[in-house]
Amino acid sequence: MTQVSFEALVAGANSGQDLISFPTDTVPALAARPDRASLIFAAKQRSLDKPLILMAAEVKELWSYVTGSSEERQIWQQIADRYLPGALTLVLPASDRVSPELNPKDPSTIGVRVPKHPIAQAILSRTGPLATTSANLSGQPALQTMAEIEAQFPQVLTLSPSELQVLQSTSPLTPSSSSSGVPSTVVRWTESGWEVLRQGAVVLDE
Repeated sequence: MTQVSFEALVAGANSGQDLISFPTDTVPALAARPDRASLIFAAKQRSLDKPLILMAAEVKELWSYVTGSSEERQIWQQIADRYLPGALTLVLPASDRVSPELNPKDPSTIGVRVPKHPIAQAILSRTGPLATTSANLSGQPALQTMAEIEAQFPQVLTLSPSELQVLQSTSPLTPSSSSSGVPSTVVRWTESGWEVLRQGAVVLDE
């Protein structure tokens, strides 16, 4: 069993030695320190041409990982102000701060997201941005419960039920911040505007 306390989960992620999993507003995340993203690819048996997402507690923590003109950044900020935190992933030009491990086949772009979930935000506020993806073996449906994740990934650190209860009591879930089970919508910035790569929980009306 790898059910641990909040502090142990954070420490495991920050050490770079452990994979962790936590609930989000969409599906549970599998996460690692960005420079240790190879742990995720190995655990999921994931092809290197399927990039990971950089997830943070606040939008402002993500802007140094992307690069663009002042006009582009203004557009991105407007979208972030409207939809984040939330179930939208923005694929943007990557800055040199992004570890190539997140997108080994095309390090020129990076997907960024801020989850609308108090437990995810509490963890990310202590770890800083993490490399993330859904918790499942590549090509299989996303796992929805901590029990399923523990069975499939016994080496991954998850929060113990008592820790989850404490966190939920201090930061109660609202209907808009509970896990929907629906993946995030993924949109990529191009010269002609936004391109929808995956339609998920959010409908972009820009």
